[in-house]
Amino acid sequence: MASAKEYLDYILEQLSGLDEISYHAMMGEYILYFRGKIIGGIYDNKFLIKPVNATRILMPDAQMEIPYDGAKEMLLVDNVDDTAFLKVLVEAIYPELPEKKRKNKTEYAKRRKNIYLDLPYRANTRSLKNINKLRE
Repeated sequence: MASAKEYLDYILEQLSGLDEISYHAMMGEYILYFRGKIIGGIYDNKFLIKPVNATRILMPDAQMEIPYDGAKEMLLVDNVDDTAFLKVLVEAIYPELPEKKRKNKTEYAKRRKNIYLDLPYRANTRSLKNINKLRE
């Protein structure tokens, strides 16, 4: 079941006291980021957060839930009405979250080159621009 945009908007409003909160829609659900790191998400209209030491300390009785088939368990945040608690929670887990993965530039260049190899003969960016100029 997909999550409602209204619930996402409510959670974002509750987290509005934090800087650099963002989200990414994925398959009807929403992944939440704080300063570029994934903190959790909205799954089936539930706010789930990554289970790190700080979350286990701040929410010792929190229920573990699986956001979707094949995913790791996450902690259900059921106290979403308390903005002060949510701010403390997110700021506390941030240092424990893994760093954002950097893309290898050479891998990106190889994939980009392969895209051009899949195009018809001589159809690369420059030749496509030249063809468009000839059509004018």
